[in-house]
Amino acid sequence: MEGSVVLQQRPNAARNRRAGSRLSSSQRYWAFISYAHEDAETAEWLQEALEQYRVPDGLVGKLTDVGPVPRRLSPIFRDRSELPAAGSLSDEIEEAVQGSRFLIVLCSPAAAQSRWTNEEITCFKKHHSEDQVLAAILSGEPFASEVPGREHEECFPPALRTHFNRRGLPTSRRAEPVAADLREGGDGRRAGFLKIVAGMLGVGLDDVVQREIVRRQRRTNLIVGGSVLGMLVTSSLAVAAIQARDAARDQRREAEGLIGFMLGDLREKLEPIGRLDALDAVGARALSYYAKQDAGGLGDESLAQRARALTLMGDIAQRRGDLDGALSRYRQAAASTSELLRRHSDEPQRMYDHAQNLFYFGYVAWQRGRTAESLASFRQYKQLAERMIALDPREQKWRLEGIYADTVLGTVLLEQQKYDEALPLFSSTLGNTDRLLAGDANNAEYQYQLLETQAYLADAYRGAGRLAEALMTRQSQLALLDRLQRERPDDMALQRKAARAHESLATLLLMRGATEAANDEASKSLALGERLLRTEPDNTEWVDRISQAYLTAASARLAADQLDDARRFADAGCALVNRLIARDDSVVFWSETLRRRCLLQKAAIDLRAGQPMQAFAWTEQAAGNVLSARARTPGGSSDLARARLLGGDALKAMGRPADAQRQWTLALREWPAGATRSPENLATWALLLRRTGSDDQAAALAGKLREMGYREPDYTRGMRQGG
Repeated sequence: MEGSVVLQQRPNAARNRRAGSRLSSSQRYWAFISYAHEDAETAEWLQEALEQYRVPDGLVGKLTDVGPVPRRLSPIFRDRSELPAAGSLSDEIEEAVQGSRFLIVLCSPAAAQSRWTNEEITCFKKHHSEDQVLAAILSGEPFASEVPGREHEECFPPALRTHFNRRGLPTSRRAEPVAADLREGGDGRRAGFLKIVAGMLGVGLDDVVQREIVRRQRRTNLIVGGSVLGMLVTSSLAVAAIQARDAARDQRREAEGLIGFMLGDLREKLEPIGRLDALDAVGARALSYYAKQDAGGLGDESLAQRARALTLMGDIAQRRGDLDGALSRYRQAAASTSELLRRHSDEPQRMYDHAQNLFYFGYVAWQRGRTAESLASFRQYKQLAERMIALDPREQKWRLEGIYADTVLGTVLLEQQKYDEALPLFSSTLGNTDRLLAGDANNAEYQYQLLETQAYLADAYRGAGRLAEALMTRQSQLALLDRLQRERPDDMALQRKAARAHESLATLLLMRGATEAANDEASKSLALGERLLRTEPDNTEWVDRISQAYLTAASARLAADQLDDARRFADAGCALVNRLIARDDSVVFWSETLRRRCLLQKAAIDLRAGQPMQAFAWTEQAAGNVLSARARTPGGSSDLARARLLGGDALKAMGRPADAQRQWTLALREWPAGATRSPENLATWALLLRRTGSDDQAAALAGKLREMGYREPDYTRGMRQGG
């Protein structure tokens, strides 16, 4: 046993009769606390807190599912050092476990690895119901062991995660233990402690919290009573106190009204400007106000406003590339929105507030390449959106949230290169958004959503090889963007969308062989991106956007044989990519997708410039990046093939044709059977077949690409050159 604390019930019959809390003869302790040695300090705190806690009078004697509510849950029997010298230590511990009404497990990665903690849980579950097991999370994440690459974060010991049947035998089913989150970003120590108390008493958390509030009010009333006596002597002081109280109440109402304005109307005015410092000040001011208030005494609306401030600050941290800081704030916000949703389970606004945090959980997981985890959060987000709509289908805000939910699920399909599945989803959201706009054509949120849907739909068309439809959708999006930018020239969100649209249109035009038009669109994207970066250089979303604009401009210049400009743009784009990776290398799009794009772009430029040795070195780095993170990136296999293709071309230029053939053959051998048949992938495949002498198969693929309208200059040149 690495550490345990036993909550012992003293044999005081008189007190037990008053409290109605006598334990059965087979139960000697109220609870057994199991913990790893590393968590001894928290166990000691919990021991003292439980020993000193006095159950509110209004609950004492109340009959619950776990028996009558006692007056106290004490005293505490510490760890093994206090066991009698005689007898076996393990026997004593097993007897204590069996003789306890509850088991409290302090959960952390250390506890998850502790043999003794696991055995104590197993022993308890053999003799008690799983409902009597209470978990308290100190660090790590529950069920992280089910997510590849995160096993070290698991905080639940194996026996805690395992369901035991009525005969006390483990099964293959997963257990779902009742858990309090003692972390600062979760329930916090006080709220988490009250959850444990509520679980042991068999009452709802609200009962304990409300009784605590009543207790404070009674204490306050006693003080006020004393003040009334004093008022008989010093009535002028009492009048002053009442006036001060009224003034404080008015000030609180005024302050909370201001906070509401800051988090609502003011945020809506500041967000389009794109100044993170201004938004940060709004969130910080709101949190500073609530930090001075008693968290336990906050009403529903105050708690909701505090959660909105935390969500805002999480959003800002995420945009600055601080994903850990963002996640911490989202968790704190979610603790409040989850509690409010529990209190008001049929109120759409509570669902909406909680849904925002679920979205951000999914978004951070998606950025870090944890697709399964992100999908789980996004699906919960969609479920809440559907519940909102079902409860109030006429409310446009809830309908828009349903559209958002479908959109984020579609983006995951895009990332997985499931273009045929993404197309109907985006087509549906496009129709739903059009219907909202039909009723309110000037609504900015609806307009933003239409622009986003058009962007994703164009990307899905492009991936599916429907290039003409992709072009038409992008051009339609840019027409709307041009009109909205004329109406709102200082809206930075519109400029970011326009930068992306021009860059994507440049890529599509390159695929169609329209080199000059592609260069024009790439230049427009760069101009917009550079303006964004000057406005807010710390905004990682904008750094991401302009880095891609530079790389696309480099491709367009290379296609036009403007090698100096191509190299300059590639160097600028890759410098920004390196800056993003330095900020947070856990974002897989930066550390893998964009990093490989940089390496392959530089290889193509050096190869064209007559520097095959340097080009080959870039391709080897790109291949190494794929092989080190292949499982996390859906496009990794096609990037590996492109690296092998360019590497073979470089070896041939170095006068090593046999080595070049080995590279191309290896690429074909590694080509995944289920690879997406996007135009880029088909072009790479056709070039590899052409290089290795499989001309008939290459010609067949070339025919499909012609039907799509694919005439990308490097592909056309490569097919002419052959092997």
